[in-house]
Amino acid sequence: MAIAYREWREGDDLALLEIWGGPETVQAGQFRGTLAPSGNSPWRRCIVAEDVVDGVAIPVAAAVVHEASLHPERLWAYVEVARDHRRAGLGSTLLTMLRHEAAQAPSGVSRLRCKVEPGTPGAAFAEAAGLAPIQRSRLVVVDPAPLKLPVFGDGSESAATDQVEDLATGSVELSDVVGRYYTAVHGWDSPGELSVAAVQRLFLDDLSGAHGAIVLRAPKASAFGHGIAASRKGRLEGFAISYAAATPGADGGADAGAGAGGSAGPTEVFLGHEPKLGADEARAAVRDLLALIAYQHPVMLELDDAMTALRTVVEPLLESGKAHVQGSETLVVSDPA
Repeated sequence: MAIAYREWREGDDLALLEIWGGPETVQAGQFRGTLAPSGNSPWRRCIVAEDVVDGVAIPVAAAVVHEASLHPERLWAYVEVARDHRRAGLGSTLLTMLRHEAAQAPSGVSRLRCKVEPGTPGAAFAEAAGLAPIQRSRLVVVDPAPLKLPVFGDGSESAATDQVEDLATGSVELSDVVGRYYTAVHGWDSPGELSVAAVQRLFLDDLSGAHGAIVLRAPKASAFGHGIAASRKGRLEGFAISYAAATPGADGGADAGAGAGGSAGPTEVFLGHEPKLGADEARAAVRDLLALIAYQHPVMLELDDAMTALRTVVEPLLESGKAHVQGSETLVVSDPA
């Protein structure tokens, strides 16, 4: 076997698809979309390995490393080798080449990360390469009526209206809480500075797939002392953003909270809370919102282990059979610090 290495060229995706066949995992399907010609805006380096037989070069493997505007403290990396060319050192060689390229990234960032499915060849390769899990993520489908509906205030309709509100996805108040929540639950891989405009683009505008938002507020009395007494609205304690259609993860692998829904299946929802809430308040906020949004129809949630409040609400539902994990778990693996 004579292997030659070169930069990615237009048409390589079709040639490799013939050799590779369909993606072995969801993560592989996502990362194949990041294979593209090298460039500097954004910075990306993509390498192809060819098996040269009788002077004919056939692409059999590819690898890519690129910077990310979201979660900029690491570089995304991906390596895929045709099944009949594995265990011959191609993957290791390509990874070594990616590390050489990463050392020259203009950002000065060189640590690599990727997403893998536990128990797969990709996960084993990542482990052998020294990449260790830094987060586990699951897609959880919650069945209808999983929790008892909450009672707000004196139980009247007006009390419920005071605390539960349909809020425009363009709301600056909503953008502020969503951005701070996303940052808070991604301390393990910082998203960097998130402006209101960035939050809108990633989670709340039409291109993100955002369809609507429901928020949970504290009783009106909490407004006093929070700088919003004139509105007489309680502080925003929790939010649930629904998505009307499938949207790709941000930066070719970073999770952006948006996803797939549809009339025939569960609606994907990004569910979170004001990060300054105490543990009990945060748990109560996401529990009440989940009870409301899943009362009649199933919903799908992306559940990271770092989402402590949401985990404490959802994991008992998994144990009782009122919710289930869709597909396989995803591990984010990374070079050590």
